[in-house]
Amino acid sequence: MTEPEVPPSLSFPDSYIDNDPQKSVEELTKALEEMPDNAEYYCQRAYTHILLRNYNDAVLDAKRSLELQPNNANAFLRKGEAEFHLQNYTSAQDTFREGQAIESSDSTFALWIKKCKEKLSVLPTTELTTTDWPLKYKHDWYQTESQVIITIMIKNVQKNDVHIQFSEKELNANVNLPSGENYNLKMCLLHSIIPDHSTFKVFSTKIEIKMKKAEALRWEKLEGEADSHIKQFTPDSVLKYPSSSKYTKNWDKIVVEIKEDEKNEKLEGDAALNELFQQIYSDGTDEVKRAMNKSFMESGGTVLSTNWTDVGKRKVDVNPPDDMEWKKF
Repeated sequence: MTEPEVPPSLSFPDSYIDNDPQKSVEELTKALEEMPDNAEYYCQRAYTHILLRNYNDAVLDAKRSLELQPNNANAFLRKGEAEFHLQNYTSAQDTFREGQAIESSDSTFALWIKKCKEKLSVLPTTELTTTDWPLKYKHDWYQTESQVIITIMIKNVQKNDVHIQFSEKELNANVNLPSGENYNLKMCLLHSIIPDHSTFKVFSTKIEIKMKKAEALRWEKLEGEADSHIKQFTPDSVLKYPSSSKYTKNWDKIVVEIKEDEKNEKLEGDAALNELFQQIYSDGTDEVKRAMNKSFMESGGTVLSTNWTDVGKRKVDVNPPDDMEWKKF
């Protein structure tokens, strides 16, 4: 079989992408470095990500394509497909309907909408929900004035196995467990969040999800329809954060414990080295701190000394590692 050739215009037809999606994603990434505002390249790269099962990346690329070209029906198709594979069927259905409004003659959108409806109609009996994990994996939550924080107590998962998707009023968390099972936490949120400012972090003992509130409201619960009598967040409610627990908790203590967990988290590489330097500086005498500051500044960041007797007498020269070249910008 002869491999389809990429035309000189750097168009990437589906037949070319289908033949070698990994090569295509690399070539499209290079093309986007030269043409970062090319909506079609983002749309085509979204398709390669779908073939490679990188569904979160596909959603991001499709969104970027739509930012550059809002009426790109194909980008709506790719975004909807990726959301469908992430089991975010409500968002996928809405996305397909937006694409169908642009290309009403394309039956592909109708087929996908039908698939979404079928999935949504059987969700209560077939989709794994949080109630299916009452003993094995628990989650809890608390809030600050600006954020809602969810902690999922799952140990020893890799960051690449955790897929979190945020939308304005929906959270969808998929975790590929070491056992080979799949954990899914899907929530229709009580109030709106800002997806682009929401993040997650994977620790050795848990997954921590931080969602940025759209408004500084005090959430009475995580899910459901908002009450017409919305309460504003006040300092008096600091120790009364609602949560999924039936028992009163001292959230100040829990926040301290979470920070302590993060502090004790084992770091590697540059992060571990930076933490060591910070600890040396924090515990050091005034002479140690002066030596570190002087050596770092004068050497352009290539030397860090704690010996003030030595560096206090001279100017510290630039001394980069053997395999690196120091340049002054």
